[in-house]
Amino acid sequence: MQTNPTKDAPTIAPTTPNRLAVLFMMMTAFLSTMGIGIISPVLPFIVQPYLPNQDNLATIIGWLISLYAICQFIAAPGLGALSDRFGRRPLLLICLFGSAVGYALFGWGGALWVLFLSRMIDGLTGGNFSILAAYIGDVIAPEDRGRYFGTFGGAAGAGFIIGPVIGGFAARWGYQTPVYVAAALTLVNMLWGYFFLPESLSTEQRPKQIKVGQLNPLTQLWGVLALPQLRGLLLISFLYALPFAILQSTSAVLIKDSLGWNADGIGVVFLILGVMDIVVQAGLVNLLLPRLREVKVAMLGLLSLALGFGLYALLVYLPSPGLLFGAVILYGLGSGLIEPSLRGLLSQAAGPNEQGVVQGGGQSLQSLALVLGPLIGGLLYAQIGHASPYWLCALISGLTFLILWLIRPASQPMTEGVW
Repeated sequence: MQTNPTKDAPTIAPTTPNRLAVLFMMMTAFLSTMGIGIISPVLPFIVQPYLPNQDNLATIIGWLISLYAICQFIAAPGLGALSDRFGRRPLLLICLFGSAVGYALFGWGGALWVLFLSRMIDGLTGGNFSILAAYIGDVIAPEDRGRYFGTFGGAAGAGFIIGPVIGGFAARWGYQTPVYVAAALTLVNMLWGYFFLPESLSTEQRPKQIKVGQLNPLTQLWGVLALPQLRGLLLISFLYALPFAILQSTSAVLIKDSLGWNADGIGVVFLILGVMDIVVQAGLVNLLLPRLREVKVAMLGLLSLALGFGLYALLVYLPSPGLLFGAVILYGLGSGLIEPSLRGLLSQAAGPNEQGVVQGGGQSLQSLALVLGPLIGGLLYAQIGHASPYWLCALISGLTFLILWLIRPASQPMTEGVW
């Protein structure tokens, strides 16, 4: 007799995480970033055959990156709200299936519109980080959530390391091969979750219904921003993600123009960045959070980011591999400290039945930054000067540090001891 896997799935007791569930979530975080890493080194070569005018290559790639972020911005709050209503498990499985289909379509290609369609599908189902964060909020004690966010951040960092390596080596058998590998691994992970992932949100904790307006990203985002204890934290999430998006869309061009490196050298830079992400989020964060708590750790991260962006800007005037690696290390340290700290603060500031909505709102704001960042970065780099995007990023990081310092008393979360 067949059973409903969603209805009959066991529910995890609060503060008692299931080992298989934790491993599944780590693998999901890993695959999300690994897929991005796989596509990065082969993206120009996949897009290039479909362009009659090769001068438009950078523009089309920028729009592909922005389209994914636009779709994620649209979908992330709705996915979070749906997970509050129907449970985390079914929404996570849907997200994984959508990513697998998106990767497969991207590899199949055949026309430029197919590539855009594939990024749309992956973007619309790409809000799994908000659901993962809500899952953690369901089953982990508030004081331990930052540690778990750091562990999952480390898994995501591993994806950044392995993704470009797989992309570079698998491309020897065709530029589409690494994309198909990403599709297959994502599908296997979905099957793992289907059989082994328990539901974390009991029926009693779910709202009885959701309104259509909750699926509107602007309505949902406005509702989350209306919560005074969350408004400042969400603004900080946006201001952190905007420089990241600018760097993501321009760093390869900067390295090529300033140092003359090819794809192999740029891959080494991504490798170092991924190693830093793992070391910081899976190791250093776990040592610092019990001593300094989330706010101070995030502030240290913002200072490191500002210094790193300053070195990126100086690379334009003083081309040096040492300067580049210094910028990468400082940036990796800063982002590794900030990401789990912010997710922990958002989780602690949200009520038990708002985890999906709040994390979805946070991811939606970050997706909006990923839409704007490539456009801003490309315009500044081409029109104002190669260093200008990174001076702007350093300024935004410093401003974010100041905002976090100022809002501390006003954004006191529900759990004591955070500040």
